[in-house]
Amino acid sequence: MSKTVINYLECQVVEEDIHLTLFELCQASHASEETITSLVLEGVLEPIGQQPQEWQFSGPSLRRAKLAQHLTEDMEINTPGIALALDLLERIETLQAQLVRMSRH
Repeated sequence: MSKTVINYLECQVVEEDIHLTLFELCQASHASEETITSLVLEGVLEPIGQQPQEWQFSGPSLRRAKLAQHLTEDMEINTPGIALALDLLERIETLQAQLVRMSRH
């Protein structure tokens, strides 16, 4: 008998106008400060502020950080790979939204 394993990603809606500090983002995404910093340096996350102690992250940054953490832990993807994967996933979501809008007309 074979065993089926189903992985899923838990997501939640987060308001775009909230702001999280580096510490809060680390707690909410279960990522280390080192991981978040590398995601910022790679351009995956774009905080407001110059220095890490000043950084403020928007709601969508939380979603990206959680997904990046998932890709790192479960799939062992490195930071440049995460940047590419997130970019491609966002493009897919945009295209799917366009298809939905087009099918309504």
